[in-house]
Formats: sequence, C-alpha cells, structure tokens
Amino acid sequence: MKRVIAVSLLALALAACKKEASPQPGVAPADPASTLPPPVVVADAPIELKEVVETTPNYVVGITYDTQAAKYPGLAKELKTYADQARAELIESANGRTAKENPSPYELSLTFNDILDTPDLVAVSADGSSYTGGAHAAPLIARFVWLPKQNKQLKAAELVPQKQGWDAISRYVREQLHSALSQRIDADDLAPAVRAEQIETGGRMIDDGTSADPANFAMFEPVKAADGKLSGLKFVFAPYEVGPYSDGTQTVEVPASALLPHLAPQYRAMFSGGG
Repeated sequence: MKRVIAVSLLALALAACKKEASPQPGVAPADPASTLPPPVVVADAPIELKEVVETTPNYVVGITYDTQAAKYPGLAKELKTYADQARAELIESANGRTAKENPSPYELSLTFNDILDTPDLVAVSADGSSYTGGAHAAPLIARFVWLPKQNKQLKAAELVPQKQGWDAISRYVREQLHSALSQRIDADDLAPAVRAEQIETGGRMIDDGTSADPANFAMFEPVKAADGKLSGLKFVFAPYEVGPYSDGTQTVEVPASALLPHLAPQYRAMFSGGG
C-alpha cells in the first residue's frame, strides 16, 4: 500500500512539473539565450617592453625598445613576439653547435624605433642582425604599422586589395630600383662587359623581388605630409630581396598620387588628396 501511495505522489509531482514548464496561452516561451550574461570583452593585457641584455660564453643578445608602443598592448605584443622569436632562434643555434664549428659567441642585436605615432596610425621599425656563423650576420628587418582605433595591424594586402594595384606599384618600384642600380654601377667606372653583367644580374634580382605580390611589399613605412596626412609610403627591402648583401637595405617611396587609385576606400582619407 505504501508503495502505491509513493508511486501516485511521484506521478502527481511529474504532472505538476510539466504543467509549470508548459507555456501559457498567448505567452511566448522564454529564450534561454536571453538569460545569458552579455559577452565579456577582454582587453589586451599590458605588455612590458624591457631592454634585454644577455652575455654568455655561447651567445650575446641586445634588444632595445626605443618606442612608445607599450601604450598599445596589441602592437607591443607583436613587437615582443618578433624579438622573442629572434632571440629563441639564436639561442637554439648557439646551443646546438660545437666549439670547433665556431669558437666565437653568436650575437643578436635588435632595436625598435618609432616612425610615426598619431591617434589614427602608428608605425614602428625593427632593425638589427643575427650572427650565427658565416661571412656576415643575417639582417633582422621588420616594419609594424598599427591602427589604434581598430586595434589591429595594417597589412599590405588589406591596404591595396586588388592585383591591378600591385601591378602599378610594382612597375613604379622597379623603375626606381633599376635607376638606382644603374647609378651605383656607373659610379664604379667598370669595364663595359662587367657593367653589363652586373646590370643583368642586379636587374633580375629586382624583378624577382618586386613581382606584383603583396608579400613582396609587406614592409612599408607611412610618410607624413605637411598637412598631417600621408604623402606616400616607403617600401623597405632587406638585403638579398632586390639586390646582393653589399647593397644593404633599399627603400622606394611611392607618392600618394600613385597609390590613391588603388587603395581600399576606407584608407584613402589618410592620404593627401584622398578626401
């Protein structure tokens, strides 16, 4: 008898639960999602850009942050990631070699400097070298262009989204680099045959390094005009990209007038003549 009463009470309880869960006529059921708390937007944590000085028998590291980028945590994170990766690669190479391979310590030198710092656009340069044996050090060159209001890095492919834009930029940059190559070779007063060979070899490196691919133009610096806008962009090419190591880092400034027809609409107003 007690078991029957218990079963009956359980049935009544279940029926009551179903009744409470059933929506009332004319009343829409509650949306479970509406009861969830709003999403929490987590800001980038502050990044401390501290000078790094390490001297060991195996390697020497010097990293300097001569920049105000720490006030932009997202940008600071990009800079520190670049520096940390370069340091880690050097230490890995240093620890993996033997004294017979190279008795001298490996060396890394890297400096970050501000190029531009405005409410709308920030640019930082990274320049240095990493020596892990061989005839000379490998260059460490990077450029970081940051949009503070969007909290993101401005990439070349986003700035100029269409291939015809890179075709035009490629032609302009090639013309400038070929002209500079001719001037350098003419200054050496070489024999005609040697001059012709160097022109051909150098020209081929220029053409290979400036094909109409945004990856070839990933490093650029905004150039500020007198009106506070940008008068153009300076594209930066590390050694070996458009010439031999002896030619060093090369740059070509492309004026705003040549860039404007090809810029994404949302970035044109940043340039002189762009509205």
